[in-house]
Amino acid sequence: MLVLLLNLDLDMSPLLLVSMKILVLSLKSRHTFAFGSPDIIPIFCSALPHSTWNSYPHEYEDFATDASFLDEWSFDQFESLLNRSHEDPKLKELLHKDKLVVFLHLLGCDSNGHAHRPYSSIYLNNVKVVDKIAERVYHLLEDYYRDNRTSYIFTADHGMSDKGSHGDGHPTNTDTPLVAWGAGIKYPKPATGSSHSDTVTTFIDKHAHDMPTPYDWGLRRVERVDVNQADIAPLMSTLLGLPCPVNSVGNLPLGYMKLNEAEEVEAVLANTKQILNQLLRKSYIKSLNSLFFKPFKPLVHHSSSLSQIDELISAKNYEAAMKLAVDLRNLSLEGLHYFQTYDWLMLMTVITLGYTGWMIVLALHVLQCYSSLSGDLSRKEQLSVQKKDSGKVYISGCLLMAILSVLNLVEHSPPLYHAYIGMTVFLWTQIFSEYRLIRGLWRYLRERRADYFIKLLFAAAVSVVIVELLVHSFTERKLYTWFFLIVGVVASILLHFSIPWRSGIPVFVCISCWSLSVFTLMPAEIPDNNNLVVISGAIIIVISLAAKWLDTHAEGNKFWQSITFHESRTPLCSMLYCIQIFLVGVSSVMVFLSTKHRTQNQELHSSHQFINWFVAGSSMVLPLFSGNGILSRLSSIFLGFAPPFLLLSIGYEAVFYSALAVVLLAWILFENASHHSSKVKDSSLSEKNTEEHVTIGSDERYLLLSDVRIPLIFMVLFNVAFFGTGNFASIASFEISSVYRFITIFSPFLMAALLIFKLFIPFMLVICAFSAITKLVRVPRLGCYFLVILFSDIMTIHFFFLVKNTGSWMEIGNSISHFGIVSAQVVFVLLLFALTNLYTRSIRVKPLSTSPSLKTL
Repeated sequence: MLVLLLNLDLDMSPLLLVSMKILVLSLKSRHTFAFGSPDIIPIFCSALPHSTWNSYPHEYEDFATDASFLDEWSFDQFESLLNRSHEDPKLKELLHKDKLVVFLHLLGCDSNGHAHRPYSSIYLNNVKVVDKIAERVYHLLEDYYRDNRTSYIFTADHGMSDKGSHGDGHPTNTDTPLVAWGAGIKYPKPATGSSHSDTVTTFIDKHAHDMPTPYDWGLRRVERVDVNQADIAPLMSTLLGLPCPVNSVGNLPLGYMKLNEAEEVEAVLANTKQILNQLLRKSYIKSLNSLFFKPFKPLVHHSSSLSQIDELISAKNYEAAMKLAVDLRNLSLEGLHYFQTYDWLMLMTVITLGYTGWMIVLALHVLQCYSSLSGDLSRKEQLSVQKKDSGKVYISGCLLMAILSVLNLVEHSPPLYHAYIGMTVFLWTQIFSEYRLIRGLWRYLRERRADYFIKLLFAAAVSVVIVELLVHSFTERKLYTWFFLIVGVVASILLHFSIPWRSGIPVFVCISCWSLSVFTLMPAEIPDNNNLVVISGAIIIVISLAAKWLDTHAEGNKFWQSITFHESRTPLCSMLYCIQIFLVGVSSVMVFLSTKHRTQNQELHSSHQFINWFVAGSSMVLPLFSGNGILSRLSSIFLGFAPPFLLLSIGYEAVFYSALAVVLLAWILFENASHHSSKVKDSSLSEKNTEEHVTIGSDERYLLLSDVRIPLIFMVLFNVAFFGTGNFASIASFEISSVYRFITIFSPFLMAALLIFKLFIPFMLVICAFSAITKLVRVPRLGCYFLVILFSDIMTIHFFFLVKNTGSWMEIGNSISHFGIVSAQVVFVLLLFALTNLYTRSIRVKPLSTSPSLKTL
């Protein structure tokens, strides 16, 4: 009459399903009893009028403590419920009725695994607590119902790595125990030659699963039956005598069922019909809405297959009936995939055309607004005629969009289909409306000499190589190591021809690039090392002192004057610098004190928490009042974001912060040297050069072909900031212990905000350096941003074709997150540009004494 769900969200955590008397396990239950986490229980029960539930306060979910008492709390609530029924006749009557669900959510193992790691004494003790609770629940129910009609399924939804994370495709995360006993369950078979037998031909994630049975389980002599996790749903349903869940795609694991041959065939046939009905429903809906419907041909005559199975069962030819039922089930699963991907070809075509059109529009916009090319072409083309012809193009585009919209309405397509098609038509209409510009661009290219095409092809080839490197770096971080090793050498050689080696800049650029290359060789899962975090604070102070000395003593050097230029120096700047150094020191000390106190006393001291919040918040405001020279302002920003980053760090990522800042300085020095060299060359141009002054205004010039390097370098450093300290495209790589110096009580939104903020801090440094460089070399920042969008869209299309819908959580999630991250990158880069503009808008560079002529694109 009752189903009890004992749900633990962690490795080796049981999901205990009890009772054969339940009629339904859904919202149609007569009554539901639920106890556990305040983040989970309300999701199931808050909208159910026929439910009794209770959850502990949020304050109980403190990652600094031992969370095993949360499991005890949930069990005590359930035990109290049964005890009260002996004194409450109405409650006892309710508990003996059908359609009842009791749900216990045990969070202790999950919390302790994340906070203290799976091999800690706290976690191992929590496992013992869970084992004891499972035993107590078993005896409690056996003594209460006394009917021997209870089935038990002990399993887990996922595993856990040694770092306390889960979600990737490693066997420690995807292989979970499944132990079943009780009513309707087969007795275990002795192990034969193989330690286990698979009841499925392939696994969902298409990986080899052959982890040996742990010796401590005492099950080495018992044959193991491995299944897909989705197969547990039909197993539970069959044990309960219920239809399989409507959307289940699992295969009934007969290796667990205590059934005779006839019952096995009937059970598999019921499982097959449930999956087949999903297929038929999808086929019916699609046939109603599609003008040119294409059915799944292998199952067009499914009725005859079902009739043949029924005839074989009637003739007691169970072996043949079983084979036909299994084949029909496999075809039904293939048919489900067919209809799930029915519109893929159309959608992929439309989206690809949309991205391609968007990139062409961006390229035309950059050529028109940020290069000198538009001026040459506009004088050769008749703009009035172009406007007249553009009207015809827009009318044609509107007609095409109307026709496609009507077709979508007839097929009852989702609103997103209308958006995809409408945007694609709009973009290509814009492109065709600029056909005179495109024609003029073609004529311009035909008039160029061979050396121009060599430069153009070289720039295109370098761009493609770098973009592809960025794409593959999402799965292979080590590519950045090779990139920075090579770039360090190449940049030094290029600088050798621009400035003398005695300046030390070429050597500095090489060493800084090589230093950053080390971090992408380190493990994505950051090991705890508080001493390294404290040392990183000292490294930050040393780097800032060197920058301060350089800013003060190198202003007269011609190679440094552009970045050390100051309109004025005030005593306030020196005082501000000392305060920032002090805050970095305080944050380093608090890293040590907060962690030590939390580890020893299993709590975050309130005074430590206040100091950490105060230091992190106040330090980020101070850079707004620093000097307005490039080096002084960027050094202040570096110091301003160091305290919060240190307080959110747990290991080597704190050192990465300093290494990234040094590489950003090397980038600025490289651009400064290139800018200085270009001014020397421009000043020596012959008067015979008839090229026009290609300046947008007094502070900016038009983009040149060589300026493509700026957005490309920006994208590399931006992605290094993203992947330099781990694979942050995976949620599993977000280490929750990073926030324990600010908060330990579970608060998903605040904790997520702090983790994302930690991720954004290196981005802030990269964007601030990018903004400073655009001012230094006097190129339009918005034009460079559009080029960043262009390159990002190339990456997006690549990731779009890599999206998967099969495999492990990590494989599916990463393929989607990679596409989503790159798609959203252009948006949050724009938002970060707006935010960093608060810090960089007052930066000043040394004014030009003359306005040299610059070569056109």
